[in-house]
This record gives sequence, C-alpha cells and structure tokens, in this order.
Amino acid sequence: MRNTARWAAILGLTATAVCGPLAGAALAEPATPASLYAPSALVLTTGHGDSAATITPERAVTLSCAPTPSGTHPAAASACAELRAADGDFDALAARDDVLCTREYDPVVVTVDGVWRGQRVSYQRTFANECVKSSHGNSVFTF
Repeated sequence: MRNTARWAAILGLTATAVCGPLAGAALAEPATPASLYAPSALVLTTGHGDSAATITPERAVTLSCAPTPSGTHPAAASACAELRAADGDFDALAARDDVLCTREYDPVVVTVDGVWRGQRVSYQRTFANECVKSSHGNSVFTF
C-alpha cells in the first residue's frame, strides 16, 4: 500500500511540474487579434440547372474574410473587399458594364452558405449563363 501511495504522489507531482507551466502560460497569453473580428467564413458553390434543389454542385470554394482573406477562392482578397463594400449583400453586387454576354440560356446556380460578420448567411441565385454569373461583381462569383 505504501508503494501505491508513493507512486500516486510521484505521478501527481510530475503532472503538476510538467503541465502546470503550460496551463499558466496558456492563461497568461493576451487575446489574439483574430478574436477581435466577427467570423466571416463562406462556402460558395456553383452548378448548372434551374434551382439549387435540382443541381449537383460542380464546383465549391471556401472564402474566409476575417481577420485576413483566405480560403480556396481564387481571388480571396478582392472577393472579401467586394463583399465588405456591399456590406455582405450579394444582391448588391451589380453586373459590370464592360462585359458583353450572349443571350444563351444555360442556367447556372450559385449558392452561398456560412457566416458573414457573425451572422448566418444562406443565399442562392440563378443566372442565365456562366458569363452573366461571372459579370456580377468583379470576383465574388468568379470561381
């Protein structure tokens, strides 16, 4: 019984000696700048069809805008800047005047799900074709 008590005391002291400084360091760290930003992380998908309910997504990208632009979106920095300017309103992304698209009807559906500045976002829109989709805004839907 004495050996059991001795081993328990040794293990307890060892755990305190090893883990104590680690726990104290974790508690003493100041808040990181990333914790000052509301989360903005989105998943954007695109596929051909008339509605999100009837398509299989053909492409999906991630877009995180806080604290810095990142994700698999090919133009994350400009897409985040564009969304900030539109205050996260995807309908406010106007069609560019410098793009000419055909009137071909080959519907493309874009969906956006995630969080924008701490608020839940769920958006879908059907565009007449790929060119029309890519012409809305400069880079958000261009993936």
